[in-house]
Amino acid sequence: MSRGRLPRAVSCWMVVALALLARGSGARAPSCHEVKTAFQLRQIGPLKWVPESPGADLDLQICKHKGPTCCTRKMEESYQVAVRRETLQNVRSYSFELKYLIVGHATAFQDTFQSLVSFTRNHTCSLFDSAYEALAHDARAHVTELFTDLSLYILGANTTVEGAVQRFYDNLFPLVYNRLVNPGIAELSLEHSECLRMTRHDVNPFGPHPRALVQELARSLRAGRALSQALSVGAEVMNITEHMALSRECGRALVRMQYCSHCQGLTLIKPCVGYCHNVIRGCLASLSELDRPWRQYISTLEELTNAMAGAHDLELALLGIRNQVNDAILYTQLHGPRLTATVDKVCGQPGNGGLRPSPEAVTPAASLPTPEIPVEAEFGRLAHLRGSLPLKPSKNDKPRSLKKISREFMSYMQRYKTFFAALPEMLCEGEQVLDGFTCWSGEDVVESYTGRVVGNGLQAQKQNPEVKVRGPDPALNQVKEMLERFNQVRKVSQPSLGPNHTGE
Repeated sequence: MSRGRLPRAVSCWMVVALALLARGSGARAPSCHEVKTAFQLRQIGPLKWVPESPGADLDLQICKHKGPTCCTRKMEESYQVAVRRETLQNVRSYSFELKYLIVGHATAFQDTFQSLVSFTRNHTCSLFDSAYEALAHDARAHVTELFTDLSLYILGANTTVEGAVQRFYDNLFPLVYNRLVNPGIAELSLEHSECLRMTRHDVNPFGPHPRALVQELARSLRAGRALSQALSVGAEVMNITEHMALSRECGRALVRMQYCSHCQGLTLIKPCVGYCHNVIRGCLASLSELDRPWRQYISTLEELTNAMAGAHDLELALLGIRNQVNDAILYTQLHGPRLTATVDKVCGQPGNGGLRPSPEAVTPAASLPTPEIPVEAEFGRLAHLRGSLPLKPSKNDKPRSLKKISREFMSYMQRYKTFFAALPEMLCEGEQVLDGFTCWSGEDVVESYTGRVVGNGLQAQKQNPEVKVRGPDPALNQVKEMLERFNQVRKVSQPSLGPNHTGE
């Protein structure tokens, strides 16, 4: 009896299996569900624009396909907007660290320099507080003005190191003459003080020390000024490239690469490596033109950093102002009798109300007679002043080293020397493309891309089979010219970092 029931049970299970198979085959009917899901996840546009099932759409302009399609004209338009946004976001994600490095270092450089200026200004003012108390109150304003001028110079203001230093010594001369060289006379009148200021360069009361200070500061400050300008140029380059525009041809090529596969329901397929390189190199052709001037720009940054942190140490130059000023004042005291005689002849005696200097009355300092006082003896009398002054500040008070932050900066910047040449490859790396498997060629799924792969730059795009490049982008072309102009100016100005330049 059990044998009779077995064939009947088998028949029942066969009927159930056939029913399930029929139901399963109905579930595999063509659908645009995955396309709609991707459309939603990427926030491309309203879901109502995506059809439920593939159909024919003769209005498609980019993703044309002979068979049924899951795309519509409105989807194509949304894809163009989305792919531009995504590509620019990817470019910015790679350029963000570079921009952060440049802008961050520019800020750190300025902050550190301002701290250094403040520190060395107080360091110089302490010279007058400790050794020349009679000058301290009035000299502080002139010291502050000197350091303000030097700070403005290094930040790019239209001023010079020599002008700042000479102005400082012009203002210092009346104070030194009245309160140190001739402390017994009454306070100088405004006319007599002005006469001393106007003739200071010819009378040369401070000897070779003003010129020595100019030369020492000019070497270091000019390198710092050039570095500050270079950082501003780099920041401007990154700001403009960050907001570059993509051409119409580029937008269409990007849609073919990223989204036309979706129209065939292939939402997971990736573009072929060579295909991606052609599309991105075509889109970024003008950006790649920055490669050569950018490499030179990085080399210029390195030269300026080495100049400022090496032989032209900015910190040592600013810290040395105090000793230079002290030496100048000692020189004036040493030559006091000769200086008084010359000033009386040129400006008159203070009690007589002062005179305007006449060219005939001014004897060049180089031709003045040598004082009869033995130099060694007089310097010995004044040497205790210099010996009581610290040559450098305490390490605990010293601000963060400009040399250190600049060298750290350059170690990072060297990694970005080929940034504009490597950017297309970086955008095509990783999950964006597949190599060794089937991939998307812009029209179909293939095992490998057979088109010609072109190089970087505008010239190479003449052979690009994927993107038609009509010419340079005007904004990026201006960036290229700006970089080339900066590099050329720095190349011509490089000798000015030598020992005889005065920061003009």
